[in-house]
Formats: sequence, structure tokens, C-alpha cells
Amino acid sequence: MNEELVQQMMAAAERLATATETLDRVLGKLDAQQETLNAKVDRIVAAVEENVAQVAEERQAEEAGGDLQRRLAELEKSTADLKAQTARMARKTLSPVVSALLGKNEVDGQRLDAAVLDKTLAALSVEQRIAVKAELARAGMIE
Repeated sequence: MNEELVQQMMAAAERLATATETLDRVLGKLDAQQETLNAKVDRIVAAVEENVAQVAEERQAEEAGGDLQRRLAELEKSTADLKAQTARMARKTLSPVVSALLGKNEVDGQRLDAAVLDKTLAALSVEQRIAVKAELARAGMIE
């Protein structure tokens, strides 16, 4: 039995050695798979972080765009106000020549009657009448 026991132990030892080698190969494969999975997870994490960064940049760009649109609206309103103010502050006086001509014919007031104006300007040439009427229109005295 001694020898039989030794042979059984040797066979068991060989089987254990074979099992150990097989287990070592399986563990090597598992380690390789684990490294592959870790690399995939790292790539996924990097992609997610990049996507989060892009979303944050897009939000900042949208907020900046909103600020720019609000600023543009303010500037357009300011421009419209300035144009209205300029229109109100337009020259309302007449040149001395036109004032003298109207004064000779005793025409005064803010608005002029078309018939009186035509009678007053009858002595002038066509070009001079056009110039006087343009100046009166600019001053807001006629339409």
C-alpha cells in the first residue's frame, strides 16, 4: 500500500499541477479581459467628460448669445430714440432770405396757407420757388 499510496499521491500531484497550470492560464485570460474592459471604460469616461465639456461650452455660448441679443436690442432702441430726438431737433428756422421775403408780404405763423405762399412767391423764378418751398418744408411750415 505504501507504493500504491505514493503513486496515488504522485498522480494527484500531477493532476494538481495540471489544474494549477490550467488555472494560471485562465487567470491570465481573465487579467487580459479585465485590462481590455478597463481600457474600454476609460475611453467611455473620456467620451462622457468630453461631451459634458461640449455641453457646458454650448450653454455658455447660448448665454453669451442671449446677452448679445439683449445688448443689440438696447442699442437698436437707443438708436431709434436718438433718431426721434434728431427729428425733433431739426432746424425750424428759415434762412434770412426766405424770412425777408415772407416778412415783406407780412406772412407769419407756424403754418402757411398755400394760396398766400403761391402769391408771395410769384415774383421768383421756378428754381427759387422750389428752393424756398423746400426750405419751408424742412422747417415744418408747409407739408
